[in-house]
Amino acid sequence: METLVDNDLIARPDESLGRAFSAPKPKDAAKASKRIKRSHRQIRTETFFRRSLIIVGLLMVALVFAIMLTLIVESIPSIKALGAGYLWGKTWDPVKDVYGALPFLMGTLLTSFLALLISVPFSFAVAIVLGEYYPQGWLSNLLKNMVELIAAVPSVIYGFWGLAVLVPIVRTFETSLGVPPMGYGIFSSSLILAIMIIPYAASLGRSMIQMVPANLKEAAYSLGATRWEVIRSVILPYTKSGLFAGVLLSLGRALGETMAVTMVIGNTTLMPNGIFSTGNTMASVIANELGEADKVVYNSALVELGLVLFLVTVVINMIGKKVIGKFTNE
Repeated sequence: METLVDNDLIARPDESLGRAFSAPKPKDAAKASKRIKRSHRQIRTETFFRRSLIIVGLLMVALVFAIMLTLIVESIPSIKALGAGYLWGKTWDPVKDVYGALPFLMGTLLTSFLALLISVPFSFAVAIVLGEYYPQGWLSNLLKNMVELIAAVPSVIYGFWGLAVLVPIVRTFETSLGVPPMGYGIFSSSLILAIMIIPYAASLGRSMIQMVPANLKEAAYSLGATRWEVIRSVILPYTKSGLFAGVLLSLGRALGETMAVTMVIGNTTLMPNGIFSTGNTMASVIANELGEADKVVYNSALVELGLVLFLVTVVINMIGKKVIGKFTNE
């Protein structure tokens, strides 16, 4: 009996197998090629972006070291002529070439820390109001714009306002306390500085408070906590590192302020004996006398004041970073 085999049936499975392993269509191949090119482009972009960030970071480090090196080099004549006694000398007399930085160092620290002490309650209050009570709405936008406007006003405007408005008020206050009613002095400059540095801690504090997870606050409310208890026991402990960072930023701003302080501090070279006495800061002395420095040692002594201010700022920031790290670890 003869068996007939259909050649088409035999060939059909081979054709199906060939179609399974056949080359992709031109359209699919083009899509795959585009995906590969896009992946390569993304990798190159990511590499370029990462290297750019590294370069910018190294440039910032190099800039800081360049500033410090410039201050050190320009301060060498003063360091050689005056020695370490420059730091605790109490007399500043360019006519006799006697230079002591202690009155200006004390004036800088007094004005900055007193301003910080005055501004911190207001900064935290603004941060809590904008971050917790009124995070949205027209009132929140109005308050945020007003706070940002405080930071945008030039310091010379604050100085003029201090001369015209704040100094007479302080003079009246000093009269009621029985101290010499000068109006000018460390207290007036601290008030000016306190107003100027409020936005820095307030803005950072508001951002940190808005980042508190909602489930933490809801859990506290579900246990019967009041709004004040939630703020005290949940929000403030959660954001303490960020709030302290804002305070540190405000202090750095206060240490370097020049024009507004110069206009209301009194500009005397005497050692301050209280918050109502006149004085000077390192920044204000440099601004007032650098253009008049006609001697090598005089000019170098002013530059060394800038070096001392730079080092004081670095030390305070290092201490602040340690405290922030401790808060974060807790």
